[in-house]
This record gives sequence, structure tokens and C-alpha cells, in this order.
Amino acid sequence: MGEAVWFFSMGEGVHHVSRDVYTRVEALFSPEPEGWSVDGYPVTRCRDAWGHTHRFLRTRTLVSYDYAAYLPVLRERFAGADLAGEVTWHAGDNAPDRVLTAHTIGDVPSGVFCSSRPEVLRNLLESLEDHAAALGLEGWRALPEATHWSGSCHGGNPADLSRYPSMLVDVELGSTPDAWENPRAQEALARSLLEALRPRPRMVHLLCLGGVHFEPSFAEGATDRSRDLGLGHVLPNQWVVSGRYEDEDGPAKLDAAAASVQGGVDAVVYHEGLKGCYRQLCRDLGARLAVPVWKHRGMRKG
Repeated sequence: MGEAVWFFSMGEGVHHVSRDVYTRVEALFSPEPEGWSVDGYPVTRCRDAWGHTHRFLRTRTLVSYDYAAYLPVLRERFAGADLAGEVTWHAGDNAPDRVLTAHTIGDVPSGVFCSSRPEVLRNLLESLEDHAAALGLEGWRALPEATHWSGSCHGGNPADLSRYPSMLVDVELGSTPDAWENPRAQEALARSLLEALRPRPRMVHLLCLGGVHFEPSFAEGATDRSRDLGLGHVLPNQWVVSGRYEDEDGPAKLDAAAASVQGGVDAVVYHEGLKGCYRQLCRDLGARLAVPVWKHRGMRKG
């Protein structure tokens, strides 16, 4: 059976999203203590409908904010986990509101990417959408975000991401106080966690480049239930540019992104707003991987 571990920050301020979602987890699933603690909080666990074990770790701050401190626990206790996820809030300038989001982890500018399982990300997005609908959250959307790591903004060393072999993911709700404090949104997120590892057939694995943080073309193509498309990573235009992927090490960064997708990449997709040099990098990557390269409009057609 599989294993997932979920992190909940118990800190002050907007960390209440993590605290409140954990309260929902306790009420819904009655996880049992395992007999050991992190930051003074007992680690708890339960099983999902398919027999997978889910462990819940409460921490003093976000794991991504102090990744070096929590990395030993990840490596020693959960190196064999199928998934490690952080529950948190979403915010930002011009961020969409009433969203439930999930995204893979990586530092795009430096070209360091955590392991990714497209089927797991798709499971989360579908479950977030389903539970939001079942709980009557009108106007809420479940959307994938671009690949990123908030630790980069808090002094973290992106190279440390490569020291943990399992998939890392963030699951969030946002993007305003009204959204953060919505109890039904908190419940939708909590219920979705235990469906992340549900079995599903292998999908068509995509590596996407370009576009914006919540790129509509990638989101629509990869959440269409009539299609079997799954996002490996999404590298948005702003970080491809700031990471200078046109430089000599650009191909190696793309190779690293592709190599981190469990089961490999089946197609490279680029947004047509990308500059010509980046489009060529995508074509070259497709040639190295021997996979097709699609324009973002072609993603909808397959």
C-alpha cells in the first residue's frame, strides 16, 4: 500500500488555514497518534478507502519556510513515501479568489525540481473540484498553479530540494480572508487529501512551458475529464526568463524538469507567447526525449 505525509503549520497569522484544515481532518477521519512528535505535536495517521496510510505532521511553521530544519525528518522517516504535501493558504497580487489549488514543487529559475506524479496532481484537482461542488461552494474553482517553491523567498537553498526523493506538492485555498476562513472550503481541502493516492490509469504526462502563473490553457487542458492529460511541471514564462534558460545551462534545466516526472514525459507543451529561443529549447527537448512538442492550443486537441 502507498503512503502520504501531510504538513500543517500551527504558527500564528494566516497559518490558521493549516490549523483549521487539520481540525477538519481530525473531525472527519479521527487519526490516531503514532507515538512520536514533531515540534511538540504528536504525529497522527489514518488509512484511506484504498488502504493507503496518511500521516499528519503539525509544525511550528511552514516546512517550506524552514526546509533545512525539516529535511532530516523527511529523509529519515518518509524517504519511501509516495507523496509529501503541505497544506497552506494562497495569496498574492492579482491572485484569483475562491480557488482551491495544487501545484508541484521546484525552483524554476535555478532548474531544481522535486519528483512529480501527474496522476496524483490530477487526483487532487479532481477531488478538490468534486468536494467543492458537493459542499455547495458556488463560484469556487480547482486550478493547478505553476511549479514553484516558497522556500526560495525565505532564505532556502533550492539545491536542498534534490535531497528528498519523493513527490512534494502544495495544496492551498485562497486568496482572501473570506476564502481562508470558509469552513466548507477547509472541509473540501481536508477531504481531498485522502483521495490523492487513489488508483487511476497512467495519464499522458506533460511538461509545460510559458504562460502565466494560473495559465488557463494548461489548466483547462489538464483538468478536462474527457482527456487523460496530466501535468508533470508547469514552468511559467516569468521564471523561464529570470532563470535565463536561453543560456548554456538552459537545456540541462529542462532535462532536470523532465527527469523529475515519474514515468517520464510524453509530450512537451509550450505557450505560443514564449520567445523564439525558448520555443526552440522545447523543440530540442522533445527531440532528446523522442516525444511530440505541442503548442498550447494543440494541448486542447491532443
